[in-house]
Amino acid sequence: MIQFTKPNNINGAELVAELAAVGVTINTQTSPLIDGAGNFWLDISNSDEAKAAPIVAAHNGTVIAPDNSAAKAALLAKLGITADEAKLLLG
Repeated sequence: MIQFTKPNNINGAELVAELAAVGVTINTQTSPLIDGAGNFWLDISNSDEAKAAPIVAAHNGTVIAPDNSAAKAALLAKLGITADEAKLLLG
């Protein structure tokens, strides 16, 4: 695990993709990780630290959740209920 300065906006999936684009392999089972003290860690090879540093420093992840309305609609259709009925069921 290597510690980096935490970006202001982190999107783990985007960061992993950005790192992969420059050939940095990250253990996604253990990182990205922000520990209890607010430190930012990536589980990557020591030899990849120099390649990863500028990517992490430039990372500005989106904070908007991806649109998955089509998947939600398909699930509701399979269940045979409407969105309003799902809201009532879930409270």
